[in-house]
Amino acid sequence: MQKRPIVVKIGGSTLGSHDTTLEDLVQLQKQGKSLVVVHGGAKVTTEWLARLDISSTFVNGLRVTDAETLKVVAAALAGLVNKELVVGIQALGGRAVGLSGCDGNLLWASVKSPELGYVGEIVAVDPSPLNLLLDAGYLPVIAPLSFGCVEGRIMLLNVNADTAAGEIAAALAAEKLIFLTDVDGIHNADGQVIHRLNLAQARAMLDSGAASGGMIPKIEASLRALTATKVVRIIDGRARGALLEEVTAKSQQTKSRGTTIVSK
Repeated sequence: MQKRPIVVKIGGSTLGSHDTTLEDLVQLQKQGKSLVVVHGGAKVTTEWLARLDISSTFVNGLRVTDAETLKVVAAALAGLVNKELVVGIQALGGRAVGLSGCDGNLLWASVKSPELGYVGEIVAVDPSPLNLLLDAGYLPVIAPLSFGCVEGRIMLLNVNADTAAGEIAAALAAEKLIFLTDVDGIHNADGQVIHRLNLAQARAMLDSGAASGGMIPKIEASLRALTATKVVRIIDGRARGALLEEVTAKSQQTKSRGTTIVSK
């Protein structure tokens, strides 16, 4: 029987900040852990858009994506960022395969909102290619692109990496979904870290507007993941050994870091 995998969402802002994320992934793989990585890359995408004199606009943490922006998003995420991660993992002795949500019918989406342009809302996930790779001992590294029907034409759609991670975690019935971010968790109105939330409390943060910016898709993704996943963790991925400690440590101190979201 296949082990329930751990889904790790890597924020582009955490990589290269003295983190050891890739080293941690390889160490965990060598320990026999079943892992799936979903990565972002907003910073790299924004840099390449700026080089082409294309402005970046975000609505509730989601990038507004017109036709020209979509080309850059696809090239940056499924190309440069994805392959650099794969090469980095393999250089450390890991076994990784890079793909996007378009490959193997992984992520099917519809247009989320006209104001966002070519941004997809995921409507179906086929985890078959991920299960094949996991069974073969590989670590899938997934770029957040999808595909769907737009005005009668099948085409690429940009999807938020947090959203993709939540949907994939649900489809795989993952043991855990871990968000590696550049903050130390979800904060309350006083700026203090909220160490534990249940579904009702997380929904209330969205409904009340207490959650804002990039934390909105993370909480929404957590709610989706928890339909089949036991626990979601939002932690600071910039610290050395953060992922390795999160997965392997049993101490109460580790559990008290970041934010834990559970179904009850």
